[in-house]
Amino acid sequence: MSVASEKQQDKSSNGETLKIVIQALILALVVRTLLFQPFNIPSGSMKSTLLVGDYLFVSKYSYGYSRFSLPFGLHLFDGRIFAKPPTQGDVVVFKLPRDETTDYIKRVIGLPGDRIQMKNGVLFINDVAVPKVYVDTFDDDGFTDKRYRETLPNGVSYLVLDRDENGLEDNTPVFEVPPDHYFMMGDNRDNSTDSRVPPEDGGVGFVPFENLVGKAQIIFFSIKEGDPIWAVWDWPSSVRWDRIFKVI
Repeated sequence: MSVASEKQQDKSSNGETLKIVIQALILALVVRTLLFQPFNIPSGSMKSTLLVGDYLFVSKYSYGYSRFSLPFGLHLFDGRIFAKPPTQGDVVVFKLPRDETTDYIKRVIGLPGDRIQMKNGVLFINDVAVPKVYVDTFDDDGFTDKRYRETLPNGVSYLVLDRDENGLEDNTPVFEVPPDHYFMMGDNRDNSTDSRVPPEDGGVGFVPFENLVGKAQIIFFSIKEGDPIWAVWDWPSSVRWDRIFKVI
């Protein structure tokens, strides 16, 4: 084979490689934009449902698409297309309304038109107490938290933590959720800055429908808090194997 033929073959091979790489990048971009996006949990506000070090997939299609579904924060349109409202009890990733760049993950508690209030640590929705049943205790960084099961009016049930029986947000005014907005709360009730705290005080406030990014679906990886994910040699002891593929 001549030198010219070898160069031509190398050029063709490089072109095919570049084509495959570009196609893979486009496919990954489409999947991330329209289907699933990975997120990791950096704080304990959703314990014990989600732990620091959990990595999960969020479905982008669950509620339709808004400008926050697009990569790099491209503002190509307002509102939502193929919109489908969340269900009470969904665990949702959303853009923080007061800066629209920070991702938060909380549970949908209040729907548009609902009245939400906390009284002595008990959640009230439309003036009716949400059942709260003691389950057990949960060890959280040396503290022993009481764990309860709440059941929403639509039957969705989940666990919440209560460390302080008279916590800062255990007694609140009545919040009336505006149209096209949602009221979000963390499952770790005494360690969650959520819709109980107004934006002017550093909280979340009501979350516009447009700000929803997607619904948390499944944990695909989990590593103990403080352990680096890149330390593969420590995985046998640092990975929480029992949490992998856990549906949220």
